[in-house]
Amino acid sequence: MNIIHSQLGFVKQPLDHKDWTSKSWVHLVSKEAVPFFTFFELLLAPFRDSSIPISDSSLEFTIHKPWTYHDWVFLTRFCFLSDYGRLEFRFKYPEAKCCENILLYFDDPSQWPAVYKKGSKDCFMKESVIRPENNQVINLTTQYVWSGCQEIKEGETSYLSCNSGRSFRSVRERWWYIALSKCGGDGLQLEYEMTLTNGKSFWTRHFSADEFGILETDITFLLIFTLILLVSTYFGYILRGRQLLHTTYKMFMAAAAVEVLSLLFFCLYWGQYAQDGVGNPSIKVLAKLLFSASFLIFLLMLILLGKGFTVTRGRISHLGSIKLSVYMTLYTVTHTVLFINEAQFFDPAQVLYTYESPAGYGNIALQFLAYIWFCYAVLVTLKHFPEKQAFYVPFFAAYTLWFFAVPVMALIANFGIPKWAREKIVNGIQLGIHLYAHIVFLNIAAKSALSLDVRIEYIMSNNICCQLANDPGFVLIV
Repeated sequence: MNIIHSQLGFVKQPLDHKDWTSKSWVHLVSKEAVPFFTFFELLLAPFRDSSIPISDSSLEFTIHKPWTYHDWVFLTRFCFLSDYGRLEFRFKYPEAKCCENILLYFDDPSQWPAVYKKGSKDCFMKESVIRPENNQVINLTTQYVWSGCQEIKEGETSYLSCNSGRSFRSVRERWWYIALSKCGGDGLQLEYEMTLTNGKSFWTRHFSADEFGILETDITFLLIFTLILLVSTYFGYILRGRQLLHTTYKMFMAAAAVEVLSLLFFCLYWGQYAQDGVGNPSIKVLAKLLFSASFLIFLLMLILLGKGFTVTRGRISHLGSIKLSVYMTLYTVTHTVLFINEAQFFDPAQVLYTYESPAGYGNIALQFLAYIWFCYAVLVTLKHFPEKQAFYVPFFAAYTLWFFAVPVMALIANFGIPKWAREKIVNGIQLGIHLYAHIVFLNIAAKSALSLDVRIEYIMSNNICCQLANDPGFVLIV
């Protein structure tokens, strides 16, 4: 759901939805077709998330004096079910500012894509694409019965207060984009609240149709990754008892633990969102950061294994450590910059999910760069230790699939998945990709942990672990 409480104008401060009683009149003024959200996206950038419109939170805006004039603005978007979509609204504005309209665009190429950020089209041209027979215009006047408008007086000022709703019916789930207009007038001035819902179920009511199933999926993967963490802890206990618990396996356990924390925060966010339709964006940002941290830890572990660490050697050379540190630092910094860039410039009126944005394309490029490093590390190790092909060939094949899974997923999502289903499908696929990577490694670690015998313990106790490189049938992951 989008629960929106706002007064159009220049941003002063985002407020919690419980502060709706604190209000002051403002003006949104401009005859340009630039949506007013541009002004506060930068303010909220540190708390933004790539998959949710800014208007998913309850916000209030104030302005101290007129600035420029807006006669058409974008408010929010929502993906309604074909039968259960519902918009409830309350608009209030001075009668002297009559008459203002709610415009309901859908995702057909002749509708929203034809008007948004089209500088050559004025307000009248943007209204002209609306189909009156589809009831896509709600005229906020007392003459239009379905708007629920009535005249009220507050002191010496007369206002139009409009309380009503609109149900959405279509042959399939659709994205709907809500805008306001007052063409040819002196700009928009109003106070408004909107609630957008899909049915009455806890699992659907406050969710846009493209978000259906995300909470259930995250809960399922949280349980699975918790099980993986417990199993890996058990194997770690076995390895520790034999003095074989070393860096790469600890990194795997750390990646699994951070993944569990990430999913826990995702579940907390979506659980709160299911209750109030707002959620806490900061929690989701934290979850996304932890998700990225888990990926980076796992990636570093793979590169170390590719270089032969704990497989053919007990340590990385000083020069190799420096190069690896520089590479991972640059990778982390670049990943962070992309994350911030995505939060700052993500446009909810155009982009539907991460991999449709420049930041998403940047993440894919980083994935390819990491794969090149991984290939280089594995090939160099095999060149010096060809007897380790029994381990590295299946290892390389398994994680080549992992490296290419995200770019392939993005291509499929862009060209093969309907827009109204992308976010929930991509969420499930992405978690499945992470699960695949962890299960493959856990399988390798389990074989190593359960196959250790007295001979290996003797070798390790004498600090000659590197001699295992002469045994092509044994791989030590510790």
